[in-house]
Amino acid sequence: MTESVSDFGSTLRRLRDHVAPDAVGVAVGPRRRAVGLRREELAGLAGISADYLTRLEQGRATSPSAQVVEALVRALRVADAERELLYRLAGHAAPGADVVPTRIPPSVQRLLDRLADTPVAVLDAAGNLLVANAPHDALMGSISAYTGHERNTAWRHLVGPGSRAVHTDAEQAAFEESLVAALRMTVARYPLDRQLQRLVRDLRQASPRFVELWASGSGAPTAPSRRKVIDHPAVGRITLDCDSLVVAPEDLCILAYTAEPGTVDAERLALAIVLGTQSLAEER
Repeated sequence: MTESVSDFGSTLRRLRDHVAPDAVGVAVGPRRRAVGLRREELAGLAGISADYLTRLEQGRATSPSAQVVEALVRALRVADAERELLYRLAGHAAPGADVVPTRIPPSVQRLLDRLADTPVAVLDAAGNLLVANAPHDALMGSISAYTGHERNTAWRHLVGPGSRAVHTDAEQAAFEESLVAALRMTVARYPLDRQLQRLVRDLRQASPRFVELWASGSGAPTAPSRRKVIDHPAVGRITLDCDSLVVAPEDLCILAYTAEPGTVDAERLALAIVLGTQSLAEER
């Protein structure tokens, strides 16, 4: 067991022990004795198994990937200095300016905390889904099982199962064109990002539609439609406003879904969140 592996595990335990559960959205009961986060709580927030987290903390799992490190950093909400320390102890350099940013700064996290009752998701410049809150999972389906390319918007819509959003054929075609155009612009901004290069290469191999759109060199992405129709399995179709907020310094996009108060869609959205949240809790 190398010193860096041991130090990574002990540092991870120290950070976990010093994170207040309510600071990261974990509800606690009156009889709780643990001051910090339990292993299973951190594992759930980071999207990894509790067994793997245990092995990381005990130094029995070596060389965690940069994606795992970043997921733990986001879950723990650590400061920049501790983020760089965890990357270094894991044997990685913290992502620089030539890599698509995945860091969610404290100001954005505070915004997400204030929108705890609204379906919200955060995407990076490549269209990778970084985080989504419980109402978003209830509305759109849980992202907890997504790994690798499955978290990428272009991949899900061009290769995978898509989403619960309903499009006409014309809307779907325009949406796909916009996805590829946005990805092309991101590649131009981050030409040295290896994960981004791998995504494009894998899309070429898996999607003839992507090859067609990429070769066409279509222009800038179009502004996404603000109105979205979501086909929820329990409550049916819901027409919502989907507003996007671009966080320029970190090149992030925040998506928030809302309905006009007092409408049938608002009632359906509220019901979808209640039913979906209960279902997700039962699955856990």
